[in-house]
Amino acid sequence: MQHSSWRGLVFGIAVALSNPGAALAETAAPTATQTATDEFAARGQRDARNIKYGDWEKLCFKPSGAKMVCRTTISGTFETGQTALRIYLVEREGNSDVRLQLFLPVGLYMKPGAKLSVDKGTAHKIPFTWCLTNTCIAANLAAPMLLREMEAGKRLTVEVVDTNLQAVTTSLPLAQFAAVRKGAPTHVFEQKIDE
Repeated sequence: MQHSSWRGLVFGIAVALSNPGAALAETAAPTATQTATDEFAARGQRDARNIKYGDWEKLCFKPSGAKMVCRTTISGTFETGQTALRIYLVEREGNSDVRLQLFLPVGLYMKPGAKLSVDKGTAHKIPFTWCLTNTCIAANLAAPMLLREMEAGKRLTVEVVDTNLQAVTTSLPLAQFAAVRKGAPTHVFEQKIDE
């Protein structure tokens, strides 16, 4: 009897190791309450320290024969010079969809995504879409309400969850955002493509 139960345990471990995603999916499946609220309870909260933000700027790219794409962007860096946060608001000429992208350091807990709020108002959730070796990207179409709030607001707060399950927040200025977004580009990069 002991021998067959030992074999069953070994078989179970072998199956779990051969397909760890399935084993994790079974144990990490959200409950109905978690799915309904789509919330995450962090174990604490802290502010990201020593991030210096630059100015908002509008960079536009015009490939030959194609419509212009503009990015209204701001970057924040740590004292070490490493990028702490970069935000892109991407708009394509002739298209009303606006894409919001946040570039954040690696080492974050991905499931909760990033939350944005303007002047401590409504939280807007932006899911993580992928990670590279040096950055993780949260991106989604920007809700028109969020864009209106950013244009009228003073501070944008970004909240993520670190691997210690603590909410980490930083706030950046919005004073120039509306004028820069609606104004002329800071730089236009044209690219000619040989056929």
